[in-house]
Amino acid sequence: MSVIIRSLEAKDNAKWSSMWTEYLKFYDSEVTIDIREMTFTRLIDPNQKVQNCLVAERNGNLIGLVHFIYHAHNWKIEDVCYLQDLFVDPKARGQGVGGALIEKVYATADLNGTPSVYWMTQDFNVNARVLYDRIGNLTPFIKYSR
Repeated sequence: MSVIIRSLEAKDNAKWSSMWTEYLKFYDSEVTIDIREMTFTRLIDPNQKVQNCLVAERNGNLIGLVHFIYHAHNWKIEDVCYLQDLFVDPKARGQGVGGALIEKVYATADLNGTPSVYWMTQDFNVNARVLYDRIGNLTPFIKYSR
């Protein structure tokens, strides 16, 4: 069964919201309804180019999502791309969906003139790290936050 990777659309709201909520639960996080609604509005706005979402669809059903953000970088002339969230339905994992979503972010970033794509994950996310070790380069940076 082939997977279609496409932009998020207004009709995807309920399934996108469900998948994003599951993603956030994995990281013991949640967002308010206001944040969820504003994020969705931004992600489907064709005039807004900073926040982006691609979804994976199989047989008319959404089975994955990826959020990515373009932003300026003081060490580069061009923007960089932060891959913020990646989620694949548990029933579709191990079938190349996550890799296809990341590859599409790479291709989209290249078309945008943004060759640098980066992301973070938690050290306990062992299954995802198998994919990440294959598709990206592990860096030595440690993240701090306020």
